[in-house]
Amino acid sequence: MGRPTKENSLTQQDVIAAAIACLDQEGESALGVNRIARELNIKPPAIYKHLDGNTGLQRAVALAVWRQYLTECQQQTNNIADSRELFCVSAHATRNFARSHPARYRVMMHYQMRPTDPEEAEVMQDALKLFQTSLHLQGLNQDALIDVMRMANAAIYGFIMREQAELMTIARSSDKSYEVMLDALWVAIEHIQRSSKLRDA
Repeated sequence: MGRPTKENSLTQQDVIAAAIACLDQEGESALGVNRIARELNIKPPAIYKHLDGNTGLQRAVALAVWRQYLTECQQQTNNIADSRELFCVSAHATRNFARSHPARYRVMMHYQMRPTDPEEAEVMQDALKLFQTSLHLQGLNQDALIDVMRMANAAIYGFIMREQAELMTIARSSDKSYEVMLDALWVAIEHIQRSSKLRDA
C-alpha cells in the first residue's frame, strides 16, 4: 500500500487552521475554498469533504474565532468578583482581541449566529453566560438582559469598528474616550437593573 495522500490525511481542523492563517495575513477576502486549497497545496475538492464550500468555511472560521475569543475573555476574568471591574476587564479584553486580531474580530462579529443551529446555539449560550457572569446579571429578566447585551455590544462594537477604520481623527485619546464610554455604559446598566427590579417587584 502506498502512503496516504495529503488530501486523504487532511482534517477539518487543518482546513480551519489554514483559513485562519490566511485570514490573519490577507484579511477576509482570503476566506475562500480556492485560496485555502492553495495554502494547503491541495485541490479544492478535498476541502469539500470537510466543509460545505465557502459558506461552510466562513461558518467554521467564525465559530473557531468565537471560541478563541470566549476562552481568552474567560481566562482574563477568572477570580474577579467586583461587577464593575469584571465589566471593564471584559470590555478591554474585547478591544485588545480586536486590536490583536482585527480580521478575526470582523469575521466573528459579522457572522450571523442562528439559534436553530445546535453548534451555533452552543456558542451563543457560552457568550451569553460569559456576558451574564461579567456583569453579574443573573437576576435580570430575559428582556432586560437582552436590552443590556444589545446596548453594550452595540457601543463596544461600534467604537472598535470606527477605531479599526481610523475614523477617530480628532485630537483626543481614544483610550480615554473608551474609558468614558465604559463609565457611561455602567451607569446605564445599573439603571436597567434598578428598573427591572422595580417592574418585577
